Amino acid sequence: MTSVRQKTHAKNASQKLLTKHKELIQTDNIKVVSHVQRETDDWFINTVMIEKVDVPFKYKRKKLYKSLQGQRVNITYYPDKELIAGFDIEVMSVVRIKIS
Repeated sequence: MTSVRQKTHAKNASQKLLTKHKELIQTDNIKVVSHVQRETDDWFINTVMIEKVDVPFKYKRKKLYKSLQGQRVNITYYPDKELIAGFDIEVMSVVRIKIS
């Protein structure tokens, strides 16, 4: 019974985010093909590549996160751009990521 409540709560939380912030996109049950973590200052920058998507998904965490490679995840994100070597590179900024 508890897992049903947790799943309902998770769905409600993501729905509230999507309702409040119209630019957010929610994608469920997608496969992670690559997950890289690198340390910058006090943060770990996580870069995730998703199956059949050519744009990196990036997020920060204070601690190392277990590898998501090969996992199916639910992800809430928004399109963004990063300036790298003078070029604008499209990235997806992750707001929320959970294993499906």
